[in-house]
Amino acid sequence: MDFTDTAFVLSARRHGEGDIILSCLTRDHGRHMGLVRGGASRRQRPGVEIGNAIAVMWRARLSEQLGNFQIEVLKAHAAHLMDDPDRLAALGAAAAVIDATLPEREPHTDIYEDFGGLITALVAGEVDWGLLYLRWELQVLADLGFGLDLSSCAVTGVKEGLAFVSPKTGRAVTALGAGRYAERLLPLPPVLCNLDAPAGPTDIVQGLRLTGHFLHAHLLDSPSAEKRLQARDRLVERVAGST
Repeated sequence: MDFTDTAFVLSARRHGEGDIILSCLTRDHGRHMGLVRGGASRRQRPGVEIGNAIAVMWRARLSEQLGNFQIEVLKAHAAHLMDDPDRLAALGAAAAVIDATLPEREPHTDIYEDFGGLITALVAGEVDWGLLYLRWELQVLADLGFGLDLSSCAVTGVKEGLAFVSPKTGRAVTALGAGRYAERLLPLPPVLCNLDAPAGPTDIVQGLRLTGHFLHAHLLDSPSAEKRLQARDRLVERVAGST
């Protein structure tokens, strides 16, 4: 069994003395893992930094085996962000979300393309990197079948003044529609409903806590997946620290 594809590096963990187990998001074969022999060496290690674009060849005797990767670096995106800890943290968080939530070997070309777009924007130095990341994460939820309905109030039907989201249904609610149940709902920052609304750190943190609820509630199925999401948790703490 074998395939060739393009991919983005999601994570790389050491295996034995000099090898690594690489997790990457391929264009046509989904989130895929494989062994890179010698990947921990000084020569190869920079190539498997999170976010790098790579060409991969995967080979295994049987399809259910871990298999081996041969890789070639196409674009070393991570190197361009080493001097920008905020955008580097956003890149690490995005990779962690994909690594923790996507089923292995299930194609998701939509998420592949969106992740590539996010990386390009981060490397280009987009000013509102926090908002960019938040909207990317909202799109990931939608791509995986858990999109939030922020079009109108689930109770009154109005489209203005949306202030909360139901933690069960993912539907937006106004303050009037929420009534005495407001404390049980998740705050909805205006920036997710209005493209022209200002987006300060408090709004981004609110939005990340909102999307984070649905990530944890619907897309994490094991303690190891929770652990892989720690990079995202650190990003939320980083943004919260700037409020």
